[in-house]
Amino acid sequence: MSSTTTDFHRRDRGGFRSVEARDYDSTPSLLRRLADDVGTLLAQEVALLKAETARSIGELKASTASIAVGGAVAFMGGFFLLLAAVYGLSNVVQPWLAALIVGGVVTLVGVIMLSAGRRKLEPAAVAPRRTAAALRKDAEMIKGVSQHEHD
Repeated sequence: MSSTTTDFHRRDRGGFRSVEARDYDSTPSLLRRLADDVGTLLAQEVALLKAETARSIGELKASTASIAVGGAVAFMGGFFLLLAAVYGLSNVVQPWLAALIVGGVVTLVGVIMLSAGRRKLEPAAVAPRRTAAALRKDAEMIKGVSQHEHD
């Protein structure tokens, strides 16, 4: 081909198409390409959702194991520290009152810790935020394209 002929052609999906042919694609052809692109986009969004979900589940498993082991060790250490606190406080007050005071303080701390942990496990904390944002953006783009077609 001569250089002037190649100037009027461009490389497209399946080969060379003239600029004029591209400019006059039929509406069904354009809609078919749009449908293919939307299908590809949705497949990519599903893949992103799967990857984000798998990552979140992996992190949740690791966090749960760490919490369980750490909790068991801390429980044993805390038990002996509390026993020492009861013995020490029993030098100042009656032993039953020392045990009641230490037990009440420990219970209060435990309730506070449980409520903080529960908040971290709420569905909003592990939701796939990037996928949701990408889907909103895609929906806005599709709305914009469909509105543009009607103008």
